[in-house]
Amino acid sequence: MRRQLLLCGIAAVMLATVSLSAGQDGALAKAAKLRNPAALTEQAPASYKADFDTSRGKFTVTVTRAWAPIGADRFYNLVKNGFYDDVRFFRVINGFMAQFGIHGTPTIQAAWRRVPLKDDPVKQSNKRGFLTFATAGPNTRTTQLFINFRDNANLDGMGFAAFGEVTTGMDVVDMIYSGYGEGAPRGRGPDQGRLQAEGNAYLAKDFPQLDYIKTATIAK
Repeated sequence: MRRQLLLCGIAAVMLATVSLSAGQDGALAKAAKLRNPAALTEQAPASYKADFDTSRGKFTVTVTRAWAPIGADRFYNLVKNGFYDDVRFFRVINGFMAQFGIHGTPTIQAAWRRVPLKDDPVKQSNKRGFLTFATAGPNTRTTQLFINFRDNANLDGMGFAAFGEVTTGMDVVDMIYSGYGEGAPRGRGPDQGRLQAEGNAYLAKDFPQLDYIKTATIAK
């Protein structure tokens, strides 16, 4: 009996070790793929859904590729390959929008900063619940996104091309933590430069209340 228990214990340890190793291998493979944006250029379907499981709950974004095909394709590849997993909502301003999309691993984020997108013509207004890439000027979209809390039509003329809409769970989006407000240096929220350089370690230490995305996946 004692020998059987010992053998069972050894088998359990071996199984746990194999599972841990497989998990580590999977994480390494995922990271390697995300460091190679040139390989992630699949054309998105005409319409698709992205399911977000967050620290506040779940919401779903429905994307219409015709609204902004270049942005819709980038978003599809990022979500499909797990880019937004464990990513924080780092800039959340009440009555305006919730911004996210800087990867927690600086080397992965750096790879995507080197491949900005050309702009899409604005075909859909920035209405409440609509999803749009953030920009720093013409042809600078990379991975950062925001969800409009209200109708922000003033952004349309600035080149922000909405490509998707939160179709379920907007009440969850409304609850995303906004206590830090605007980012540094204008506000007391995270400094994007430090976030790009230090990743999630910086946010976990200095901004622990930020809500985050557990997983983002393309709905089947």
